[in-house]
Amino acid sequence: MSDFSGLTLVIEPSDLLARLDARDLILVDLTSAARYATGHIPGARFVDPKRTQLGQPPAPGLLPSQVALENLFGELGHHPDATYVVYDDEGGGWAGRFIWLLDVIGHARYHYLDGGLPAWLAEGLPVSTETPAPAAGPVALPLHDEPTATREYLQSRIGAADLAIWDARSPQEYSGEKVLAAKAGHIPGAVNFEWTAAMDPARHLRMRTDLAPTLQGLGITPDKEIITHCQTHHRSGFTYLVAKALGYPRVKGYAGSWGEWGNHPDTPVEI
Repeated sequence: MSDFSGLTLVIEPSDLLARLDARDLILVDLTSAARYATGHIPGARFVDPKRTQLGQPPAPGLLPSQVALENLFGELGHHPDATYVVYDDEGGGWAGRFIWLLDVIGHARYHYLDGGLPAWLAEGLPVSTETPAPAAGPVALPLHDEPTATREYLQSRIGAADLAIWDARSPQEYSGEKVLAAKAGHIPGAVNFEWTAAMDPARHLRMRTDLAPTLQGLGITPDKEIITHCQTHHRSGFTYLVAKALGYPRVKGYAGSWGEWGNHPDTPVEI
């Protein structure tokens, strides 16, 4: 079986296992170099998670340069008909951020392996230590603004009735008890639901099955524009992914996140 059509955004290890030989599959591993070297899903190409971020303070989570993205996707063998399956070993933060990158370059064929590597290993499925060579050189990419909320855009939308700001940080960061920027606290009106709270440890970090009603109770509803963030848009990569998986039609990642907001002189905060 080589066809991914008909599958939902979030797929199971068995779905991927049956399609590992698919001609247009690009399987992306976002664990760590050490973890990848000890064994990864056969055919997976390792992407250092740091390459998905700009990496410059005070807002390291901003989008990498276009040149960096074109180099990265060239190495992966990107092409218009590719189907990406992405995974990590932490429950979906880096994998979700990579899916945000795919949205940024306008590529809609992708899936997330629910639970990532832990779920794959728990089912006793095969791993490999072979490392595929880089596929090609740089590839020209369009960059789209729609998946990303800039600081200016978010600031202009604060207080809107059709906006839900999903803060994926810890409760201590949200309350201002833990300070990781010049300012403490949270964006006015933001709702805190920590990224790990959306994972089910009993199911090897798969997404919780009760997320739709849980988010509904928090006011994070599909009729609103959802803008999600953390400190660097790493943890909120997973919450971005969750909202997409639930079918929310308007989802943006605030790439600057608290690293930018909490260090900017003109941004309002709540404690």
